[in-house]
Amino acid sequence: MVILAVILFISSLVLSVVLTAVAKRLAFGRGFSAKPSVDRFGERVVPLGGGVAIFACLGFFMAGGIILVKLLAQSGYLNWLGEFVTIHIEGFVSKIPELVIVIAAAGALCLLGLWDDIKHLRPSTKLIVQFIVALTVAVGANVRVELFITNRIVASLLSAFWIVLIINTFNFLDNMDGASGGIAAITVAILFVMAVLSGQVFVGALSIVFVGTLLGFLIFNFCPASIYMGDAGSFVVGFFVAILTLRTTYYHQAQSGRWYAVLTPLVIMALPLYDFISVTILRIAQGKSPFVGDTQHFSHRLKKRGLSETQTVLTLYLATLCTGAGAIVLSQVSAAYAILIFVQTVMILAIIAVLETAGRNDGASARL
Repeated sequence: MVILAVILFISSLVLSVVLTAVAKRLAFGRGFSAKPSVDRFGERVVPLGGGVAIFACLGFFMAGGIILVKLLAQSGYLNWLGEFVTIHIEGFVSKIPELVIVIAAAGALCLLGLWDDIKHLRPSTKLIVQFIVALTVAVGANVRVELFITNRIVASLLSAFWIVLIINTFNFLDNMDGASGGIAAITVAILFVMAVLSGQVFVGALSIVFVGTLLGFLIFNFCPASIYMGDAGSFVVGFFVAILTLRTTYYHQAQSGRWYAVLTPLVIMALPLYDFISVTILRIAQGKSPFVGDTQHFSHRLKKRGLSETQTVLTLYLATLCTGAGAIVLSQVSAAYAILIFVQTVMILAIIAVLETAGRNDGASARL
Protein backbone atom coordinates (compact mmCIF):
# COMPACT_ATOMS: atom_id res chain seq x y z
CA MET A 1 0.00 0.00 0.00
CA VAL A 2 2.89 2.36 0.78
CA ILE A 3 4.45 1.87 -2.68
CA LEU A 4 1.09 2.43 -4.39
CA ALA A 5 0.42 5.57 -2.33
CA VAL A 6 3.82 7.06 -3.14
CA ILE A 7 3.43 6.37 -6.87
CA LEU A 8 -0.07 7.83 -6.98
CA PHE A 9 0.88 10.89 -4.94
CA ILE A 10 3.95 11.82 -6.98
CA SER A 11 2.33 11.15 -10.35
CA SER A 12 -0.86 13.07 -9.50
CA LEU A 13 1.20 15.97 -8.15
CA VAL A 14 3.29 16.17 -11.32
CA LEU A 15 0.28 15.86 -13.64
CA SER A 16 -1.61 18.49 -11.66
CA VAL A 17 1.30 20.93 -11.96
CA VAL A 18 1.45 20.39 -15.73
CA LEU A 19 -2.32 20.67 -16.24
CA THR A 20 -2.59 23.76 -14.04
CA ALA A 21 0.25 25.47 -15.91
CA VAL A 22 -1.49 24.69 -19.21
CA ALA A 23 -4.84 25.89 -17.90
CA LYS A 24 -3.24 29.10 -16.65
CA ARG A 25 -1.68 29.83 -20.04
CA LEU A 26 -4.87 29.03 -21.98
CA ALA A 27 -7.08 31.07 -19.63
CA PHE A 28 -4.75 34.05 -19.79
CA GLY A 29 -4.61 33.92 -23.58
CA ARG A 30 -8.39 33.80 -23.88
CA GLY A 31 -9.14 36.45 -21.28
CA PHE A 32 -10.83 33.93 -18.98
CA SER A 33 -9.97 35.72 -15.76
CA ALA A 34 -11.40 36.85 -12.44
CA LYS A 35 -11.64 40.60 -11.97
CA PRO A 36 -11.37 42.31 -8.55
CA SER A 37 -14.75 42.00 -6.80
CA VAL A 38 -16.49 42.68 -3.50
CA ASP A 39 -16.09 39.11 -2.25
CA ARG A 40 -12.28 39.09 -2.52
CA PHE A 41 -9.45 41.18 -1.14
CA GLY A 42 -7.45 40.71 -4.34
CA GLU A 43 -6.87 43.71 -6.54
CA ARG A 44 -5.39 41.84 -9.51
CA VAL A 45 -6.81 40.21 -12.60
CA VAL A 46 -6.10 36.48 -12.16
CA PRO A 47 -6.72 33.70 -14.71
CA LEU A 48 -9.45 31.15 -13.99
CA GLY A 49 -9.45 27.55 -15.17
CA GLY A 50 -7.69 25.84 -12.26
CA GLY A 51 -10.85 23.87 -11.60
CA VAL A 52 -10.73 22.34 -15.06
CA ALA A 53 -7.16 21.18 -14.36
CA ILE A 54 -8.25 19.66 -11.03
CA PHE A 55 -11.10 17.75 -12.66
CA ALA A 56 -8.93 16.65 -15.58
CA CYS A 57 -6.28 15.28 -13.22
CA LEU A 58 -8.78 13.40 -11.05
CA GLY A 59 -10.67 12.15 -14.09
CA PHE A 60 -7.46 10.92 -15.71
CA PHE A 61 -6.50 8.83 -12.69
CA MET A 62 -9.99 7.48 -12.08
CA ALA A 63 -10.55 6.55 -15.73
CA GLY A 64 -6.98 5.28 -15.99
CA GLY A 65 -7.46 3.17 -12.88
CA ILE A 66 -10.60 1.62 -14.31
CA ILE A 67 -8.90 0.78 -17.60
CA LEU A 68 -5.73 -0.48 -15.92
CA VAL A 69 -7.53 -2.75 -13.50
CA LYS A 70 -9.93 -4.01 -16.16
CA LEU A 71 -7.13 -4.89 -18.58
CA LEU A 72 -4.41 -6.08 -16.23
CA ALA A 73 -6.06 -7.47 -13.11
CA GLN A 74 -7.16 -10.79 -14.55
CA SER A 75 -3.76 -11.27 -16.22
CA GLY A 76 -1.92 -11.05 -12.93
CA TYR A 77 0.15 -8.03 -13.94
CA LEU A 78 -0.85 -6.15 -10.78
CA ASN A 79 0.47 -8.78 -8.39
CA TRP A 80 3.63 -6.72 -7.76
CA LEU A 81 1.50 -4.28 -5.77
CA GLY A 82 1.12 -6.90 -3.11
CA GLU A 83 -1.63 -9.15 -1.75
CA PHE A 84 -3.11 -6.29 0.28
CA VAL A 85 -4.10 -4.59 -2.98
CA THR A 86 -4.82 -7.57 -5.23
CA ILE A 87 -7.38 -9.11 -2.88
CA HIS A 88 -9.50 -5.99 -3.39
CA ILE A 89 -9.33 -6.01 -7.19
CA GLU A 90 -12.48 -8.08 -7.66
CA GLY A 91 -14.47 -5.69 -5.50
CA PHE A 92 -13.10 -2.74 -7.47
CA VAL A 93 -14.17 -4.29 -10.79
CA SER A 94 -17.71 -4.75 -9.48
CA LYS A 95 -17.81 -1.06 -8.58
CA ILE A 96 -16.74 0.23 -12.01
CA PRO A 97 -20.29 1.24 -13.10
CA GLU A 98 -20.61 3.28 -9.92
CA LEU A 99 -17.25 4.94 -10.50
CA VAL A 100 -18.33 5.91 -14.02
CA ILE A 101 -21.38 7.63 -12.52
CA VAL A 102 -19.15 9.51 -10.06
CA ILE A 103 -16.84 10.69 -12.87
CA ALA A 104 -19.82 11.80 -14.98
CA ALA A 105 -21.34 13.62 -11.99
CA ALA A 106 -18.06 15.44 -11.30
CA GLY A 107 -17.88 16.39 -14.98
CA ALA A 108 -21.41 17.80 -14.84
CA LEU A 109 -20.50 19.88 -11.80
CA CYS A 110 -17.32 21.11 -13.49
CA LEU A 111 -19.34 22.23 -16.51
CA LEU A 112 -21.92 23.87 -14.24
CA GLY A 113 -19.18 25.75 -12.40
CA LEU A 114 -17.46 26.71 -15.63
CA TRP A 115 -20.72 28.09 -17.00
CA ASP A 116 -21.25 29.98 -13.74
CA ASP A 117 -17.73 31.43 -13.96
CA ILE A 118 -18.63 32.78 -17.40
CA LYS A 119 -22.31 33.69 -17.12
CA HIS A 120 -22.91 34.03 -13.33
CA LEU A 121 -25.93 31.75 -12.95
CA ARG A 122 -28.70 32.28 -10.42
CA PRO A 123 -28.11 30.52 -7.07
CA SER A 124 -31.38 28.61 -7.41
CA THR A 125 -30.28 27.18 -10.77
CA LYS A 126 -26.98 25.99 -9.33
CA LEU A 127 -28.64 24.44 -6.27
CA ILE A 128 -31.17 22.52 -8.38
CA VAL A 129 -28.48 21.08 -10.65
CA GLN A 130 -26.25 20.27 -7.67
CA PHE A 131 -29.05 18.42 -5.90
CA ILE A 132 -29.95 16.45 -9.04
CA VAL A 133 -26.31 15.42 -9.46
CA ALA A 134 -25.97 14.57 -5.76
CA LEU A 135 -29.15 12.48 -5.73
CA THR A 136 -28.03 10.67 -8.87
CA VAL A 137 -24.76 9.72 -7.19
CA ALA A 138 -26.47 8.73 -3.93
CA VAL A 139 -28.94 6.44 -5.73
CA GLY A 140 -27.05 5.34 -8.83
CA ALA A 141 -23.56 4.99 -7.35
CA ASN A 142 -24.64 3.94 -3.84
CA VAL A 143 -22.72 6.83 -2.28
CA ARG A 144 -24.84 7.34 0.77
CA VAL A 145 -24.83 6.98 4.52
CA GLU A 146 -26.69 3.83 5.51
CA LEU A 147 -25.56 3.24 9.06
CA PHE A 148 -28.53 3.34 11.45
CA ILE A 149 -30.80 4.37 8.52
CA THR A 150 -32.77 1.46 7.07
CA ASN A 151 -34.90 3.48 4.66
CA ARG A 152 -33.03 3.84 1.36
CA ILE A 153 -34.99 6.91 0.29
CA VAL A 154 -34.23 8.75 3.53
CA ALA A 155 -30.56 7.73 3.34
CA SER A 156 -30.31 8.93 -0.26
CA LEU A 157 -31.94 12.28 0.50
CA LEU A 158 -29.73 12.87 3.53
CA SER A 159 -26.64 11.95 1.53
CA ALA A 160 -27.65 14.25 -1.34
CA PHE A 161 -28.16 17.07 1.17
CA TRP A 162 -24.70 16.42 2.65
CA ILE A 163 -23.06 16.42 -0.80
CA VAL A 164 -24.72 19.73 -1.76
CA LEU A 165 -23.79 21.20 1.62
CA ILE A 166 -20.11 20.31 1.24
CA ILE A 167 -20.02 21.50 -2.38
CA ASN A 168 -21.22 24.93 -1.29
CA THR A 169 -19.06 24.91 1.82
CA PHE A 170 -15.90 24.70 -0.29
CA ASN A 171 -17.38 27.17 -2.76
CA PHE A 172 -17.74 29.61 0.15
CA LEU A 173 -14.16 28.87 1.26
CA ASP A 174 -12.81 29.88 -2.14
CA ASN A 175 -12.56 33.53 -1.14
CA MET A 176 -8.85 33.90 -0.45
CA ASP A 177 -5.69 32.61 -2.13
CA GLY A 178 -5.03 29.01 -1.13
CA ALA A 179 -7.91 28.73 1.34
CA SER A 180 -10.30 26.26 -0.30
CA GLY A 181 -7.66 24.09 -1.96
CA GLY A 182 -5.41 23.97 1.10
CA ILE A 183 -8.16 23.14 3.58
CA ALA A 184 -9.46 20.48 1.17
CA ALA A 185 -5.96 18.97 0.90
CA ILE A 186 -5.65 18.74 4.69
CA THR A 187 -9.15 17.29 5.03
CA VAL A 188 -8.55 14.66 2.35
CA ALA A 189 -5.13 13.77 3.80
CA ILE A 190 -6.90 13.01 7.09
CA LEU A 191 -9.46 10.90 5.24
CA PHE A 192 -6.59 9.06 3.53
CA VAL A 193 -5.11 8.12 6.91
CA MET A 194 -8.51 6.90 8.12
CA ALA A 195 -9.09 4.89 4.94
CA VAL A 196 -5.71 3.19 5.34
CA LEU A 197 -6.43 2.40 8.97
CA SER A 198 -9.75 0.86 7.87
CA GLY A 199 -8.10 -1.20 5.13
CA GLN A 200 -9.91 0.65 2.32
CA VAL A 201 -7.39 0.43 -0.50
CA PHE A 202 -9.27 2.18 -3.28
CA VAL A 203 -10.81 4.90 -1.12
CA GLY A 204 -7.28 5.52 0.12
CA ALA A 205 -5.96 5.53 -3.45
CA LEU A 206 -8.51 8.13 -4.57
CA SER A 207 -7.74 10.20 -1.47
CA ILE A 208 -3.99 10.30 -2.08
CA VAL A 209 -4.53 11.14 -5.76
CA PHE A 210 -6.81 13.97 -4.65
CA VAL A 211 -4.17 15.26 -2.21
CA GLY A 212 -1.51 15.25 -4.92
CA THR A 213 -3.86 17.00 -7.32
CA LEU A 214 -4.70 19.73 -4.81
CA LEU A 215 -1.08 20.31 -3.82
CA GLY A 216 -0.08 20.60 -7.48
CA PHE A 217 -2.76 23.24 -7.94
CA LEU A 218 -1.75 25.03 -4.71
CA ILE A 219 1.73 25.65 -6.09
CA PHE A 220 0.02 28.19 -8.36
CA ASN A 221 -2.86 29.14 -6.04
CA PHE A 222 -1.12 29.92 -2.76
CA CYS A 223 -0.73 33.62 -1.99
CA PRO A 224 -0.13 35.42 -4.26
CA ALA A 225 -2.23 33.23 -6.56
CA SER A 226 -1.45 33.13 -10.26
CA ILE A 227 -4.60 31.13 -11.05
CA TYR A 228 -7.97 30.55 -9.37
CA MET A 229 -10.00 27.33 -9.35
CA GLY A 230 -13.27 29.19 -9.89
CA ASP A 231 -16.66 27.58 -9.30
CA ALA A 232 -15.65 24.86 -11.77
CA GLY A 233 -13.03 23.86 -9.21
CA SER A 234 -14.80 24.51 -5.91
CA PHE A 235 -17.81 22.46 -7.04
CA VAL A 236 -15.59 19.52 -8.00
CA VAL A 237 -13.43 19.82 -4.88
CA GLY A 238 -16.46 19.94 -2.57
CA PHE A 239 -18.06 17.04 -4.43
CA PHE A 240 -15.08 14.74 -4.03
CA VAL A 241 -14.58 15.72 -0.38
CA ALA A 242 -18.23 14.84 0.26
CA ILE A 243 -17.90 11.54 -1.62
CA LEU A 244 -14.84 10.57 0.40
CA THR A 245 -16.47 11.47 3.73
CA LEU A 246 -19.37 9.19 2.81
CA ARG A 247 -17.26 6.28 1.56
CA THR A 248 -14.61 6.23 4.30
CA THR A 249 -15.37 3.74 7.07
CA TYR A 250 -15.37 5.19 10.59
CA TYR A 251 -17.55 2.76 12.50
CA HIS A 252 -16.66 -0.91 13.11
CA GLN A 253 -19.47 -2.41 15.17
CA ALA A 254 -17.85 -5.80 15.37
CA GLN A 255 -14.61 -4.28 16.65
CA SER A 256 -15.70 -1.49 18.96
CA GLY A 257 -19.38 -0.63 18.73
CA ARG A 258 -18.51 3.01 19.32
CA TRP A 259 -21.48 4.62 17.54
CA TYR A 260 -20.14 8.16 17.96
CA ALA A 261 -17.48 7.39 15.36
CA VAL A 262 -20.12 8.17 12.70
CA LEU A 263 -19.79 11.83 13.74
CA THR A 264 -16.19 11.85 12.50
CA PRO A 265 -16.98 13.81 9.28
CA LEU A 266 -18.46 16.63 11.38
CA VAL A 267 -15.24 16.89 13.37
CA ILE A 268 -13.07 16.80 10.24
CA MET A 269 -15.27 19.39 8.53
CA ALA A 270 -15.73 21.55 11.62
CA LEU A 271 -13.83 24.58 10.32
CA PRO A 272 -15.32 24.69 6.80
CA LEU A 273 -18.83 24.17 8.21
CA TYR A 274 -18.24 26.92 10.75
CA ASP A 275 -17.46 29.35 7.95
CA PHE A 276 -20.48 28.27 5.91
CA ILE A 277 -22.90 28.51 8.82
CA SER A 278 -21.53 31.75 10.29
CA VAL A 279 -21.45 33.68 7.02
CA THR A 280 -24.90 32.36 6.08
CA ILE A 281 -26.35 33.60 9.39
CA LEU A 282 -24.64 36.99 8.97
CA ARG A 283 -26.02 37.49 5.47
CA ILE A 284 -29.54 36.40 6.37
CA ALA A 285 -29.52 38.68 9.43
CA GLN A 286 -28.57 41.57 7.13
CA GLY A 287 -31.39 40.74 4.73
CA LYS A 288 -29.00 39.46 2.04
CA SER A 289 -28.98 36.26 0.03
CA PRO A 290 -26.58 33.70 1.57
CA PHE A 291 -25.20 33.07 -1.91
CA VAL A 292 -24.22 36.66 -2.75
CA GLY A 293 -20.49 37.09 -2.24
CA ASP A 294 -19.02 39.61 0.20
CA THR A 295 -16.08 39.98 2.58
CA GLN A 296 -17.75 38.53 5.68
CA HIS A 297 -16.14 35.10 5.57
CA PHE A 298 -14.06 34.25 8.61
CA SER A 299 -10.91 34.50 6.50
CA HIS A 300 -11.85 38.09 5.64
CA ARG A 301 -12.75 38.86 9.24
CA LEU A 302 -9.38 37.55 10.42
CA LYS A 303 -7.56 39.64 7.83
CA LYS A 304 -9.44 42.75 8.93
CA ARG A 305 -8.05 42.18 12.44
CA GLY A 306 -4.50 42.69 11.20
CA LEU A 307 -3.31 39.32 9.88
CA SER A 308 -1.74 39.16 6.46
CA GLU A 309 -3.37 36.97 3.83
CA THR A 310 -0.67 34.32 4.24
CA GLN A 311 -1.00 34.38 8.04
CA THR A 312 -4.76 34.09 7.76
CA VAL A 313 -4.64 31.06 5.48
CA LEU A 314 -1.95 29.35 7.57
CA THR A 315 -4.09 29.92 10.69
CA LEU A 316 -6.99 28.15 8.98
CA TYR A 317 -4.70 25.30 7.91
CA LEU A 318 -3.49 24.81 11.49
CA ALA A 319 -7.02 24.89 12.90
CA THR A 320 -8.13 22.30 10.35
CA LEU A 321 -5.18 20.09 11.26
CA CYS A 322 -6.04 20.37 14.95
CA THR A 323 -9.65 19.28 14.53
CA GLY A 324 -8.69 16.60 12.02
CA ALA A 325 -6.07 15.08 14.33
CA GLY A 326 -8.75 14.41 16.90
CA ALA A 327 -11.05 12.90 14.28
CA ILE A 328 -8.46 10.27 13.34
CA VAL A 329 -8.65 8.57 16.75
CA LEU A 330 -12.35 9.14 17.42
CA SER A 331 -13.30 5.55 16.54
CA GLN A 332 -10.56 4.17 18.79
CA VAL A 333 -11.31 5.94 22.07
CA SER A 334 -13.81 5.58 24.86
CA ALA A 335 -16.86 7.79 25.26
CA ALA A 336 -15.06 10.02 27.77
CA TYR A 337 -12.21 10.72 25.36
CA ALA A 338 -14.69 11.19 22.51
CA ILE A 339 -16.38 13.93 24.52
CA LEU A 340 -12.96 15.50 25.06
CA ILE A 341 -12.37 15.49 21.28
CA PHE A 342 -15.72 17.17 20.65
CA VAL A 343 -14.99 19.76 23.32
CA GLN A 344 -11.54 20.39 21.84
CA THR A 345 -13.13 20.93 18.41
CA VAL A 346 -15.58 23.47 19.82
CA MET A 347 -12.76 25.25 21.66
CA ILE A 348 -10.70 25.53 18.45
CA LEU A 349 -13.68 27.11 16.71
CA ALA A 350 -14.13 29.40 19.71
CA ILE A 351 -10.53 30.57 19.36
CA ILE A 352 -11.19 31.42 15.70
CA ALA A 353 -14.36 33.25 16.75
CA VAL A 354 -12.46 35.29 19.34
CA LEU A 355 -9.71 36.18 16.87
CA GLU A 356 -12.12 37.27 14.16
CA THR A 357 -14.32 39.39 16.43
CA ALA A 358 -11.69 41.05 18.62
CA GLY A 359 -11.14 44.72 17.89
CA ARG A 360 -7.82 45.75 16.43
CA ASN A 361 -5.88 48.01 18.76
CA ASP A 362 -4.25 50.31 16.23
CA GLY A 363 -3.07 52.70 18.92
CA ALA A 364 -1.20 50.05 20.80
CA SER A 365 0.28 48.76 17.55
CA ALA A 366 1.50 52.24 16.67
CA ARG A 367 3.18 52.68 20.08
CA LEU A 368 4.98 49.37 19.64
